[in-house]
Amino acid sequence: MGPKREEEETTLSLRKRNEELERELRKSKEREEQMKQELQRAWERLKIAEEGEERLCSQLAELEAEAVIDARASHTRILSLMEQLSQPQTLPS
Repeated sequence: MGPKREEEETTLSLRKRNEELERELRKSKEREEQMKQELQRAWERLKIAEEGEERLCSQLAELEAEAVIDARASHTRILSLMEQLSQPQTLPS
């Protein structure tokens, strides 16, 4: 086998290897793009979850405030009823 033949085989081998590397690069870029899209979707889901959490916290705070107001009103009513019960009752004659 002559040097010309060896050079052609080397060139052919390098071309094949180059094609393989280009295919691998394309696949890698496709995977990268898919991962970017998946990451973007995850980021959007996270934003939605955080917004939902904020709304729930706000609603919980409102409910807690209402519960405190209701508890104070109930306490005041109980004190009033206790006061009424402690007063001597006069029976009608």
